[in-house]
Amino acid sequence: MNRSIWWTYGTIVLAMVCWGFNLPLLKYLLTFVGPITMTSARLFVASILVFLMLLPLGVIRMPKRSEWKYIVGGALFNVFLHHYFLNVGLVRTTGVNAGLILGTGPVLTATLTALLLRQFPSRLQWTGVVFGFVGVSSVILLDGGEIVGLSLGDAFIFISILTQVISFLIIAKVAPSFDPRLLTGYMLLIGSVVMLPVGWLQEPREWQTLLAAPSSFWIAFAVSALFGTAVGHMLYNASIGVIGPTKAAIFINLNTVFALGGSALFLGETLTIRHGFALILIIIGVIFGSGAAEQLLKERKKGTNTY
Repeated sequence: MNRSIWWTYGTIVLAMVCWGFNLPLLKYLLTFVGPITMTSARLFVASILVFLMLLPLGVIRMPKRSEWKYIVGGALFNVFLHHYFLNVGLVRTTGVNAGLILGTGPVLTATLTALLLRQFPSRLQWTGVVFGFVGVSSVILLDGGEIVGLSLGDAFIFISILTQVISFLIIAKVAPSFDPRLLTGYMLLIGSVVMLPVGWLQEPREWQTLLAAPSSFWIAFAVSALFGTAVGHMLYNASIGVIGPTKAAIFINLNTVFALGGSALFLGETLTIRHGFALILIIIGVIFGSGAAEQLLKERKKGTNTY
């Protein structure tokens, strides 16, 4: 397989490491400050960090008039709407329901990509989507978890994953002409600026709480903003521009794996054999859904035919 593709796969796995280990950090941060206030501040700081990292590379430029609609659209869907509905939804539904709904991301991406971009996944890729979904579901439904009746929070969680999936399609449209890393910086900046006044209105006293937070909070805040948001989003968005939204989305299932590892390492949560079984399903899903298995089969068949 082309080395650049393997490099992209490694890049997106690294992005999932950043996102997965960011979960226990976010849980820690939310014990100090309200979700919207903390999120808007973290996203704003992350946008500044993105521009600082890109400055030595000489890729920073003002967008063209034709590119602004994609940047603003990506900021509204990928940053503002996704993070807003995710946070307000989590306080209104169970973790089981939220996890299952978020696990539909790869399926939604594959479906919308086929409908809107006319890019149809192969049978092996659909198989990978199913394996990944089953793996994520088995993790979330551990210890006898049950799905309760749908609520307003469930609707908010679904809106959050739907808006993120739509943003993947927007990023795929602009990626060929606009550096995805720079796109990430603009989206984070615009999205956080839009979210800031929302935080002031809904959580007017939380900014005082934020400024009074202890040093341990600010250390975790800096790590989350740098790796969980700035680096993680740059790596993921860059991968979308290379392998497309459908293949990139299937890797989101690995987010669950690394989140479990981070929770066990930093929060003291216990991992079981059933977690290992889910991990196997998720890895199989990633191999098939990403197209790696299909590409390897083609190369093996091609090599066989040369003799």
